[in-house]
Amino acid sequence: MSGASRFAALWVLTRRQVIGTRIRRARRHANVTQMRLAELCGVDHRTIHRIEYGVSDPRLGLLLQISQAVGAPLADPVR
Repeated sequence: MSGASRFAALWVLTRRQVIGTRIRRARRHANVTQMRLAELCGVDHRTIHRIEYGVSDPRLGLLLQISQAVGAPLADPVR
C-alpha cells in the first residue's frame, strides 16, 4: 500500500470514529439506548454499536433513520 493509500485509509477510519462519537452523543442526549435506537431503525443493536465505534460504514438511509430517531439533523454527525 502506498503512502497516499495508507493516509486515505487512516483518514476514513478517523472520520468514521468522529461520526460515530457524534452519533453516540446525540443518542445519549436524546436518552435513547442502543437497543431502542436499533429497534427504531430496524437493525440489530450490534449494528448501532459498530457505527458508534467507527467499525462499520452505515448507509445513507440508516444515517437518516438514526438522525430522525434521535431528533438531530443529519448534518450534525457528518460535518
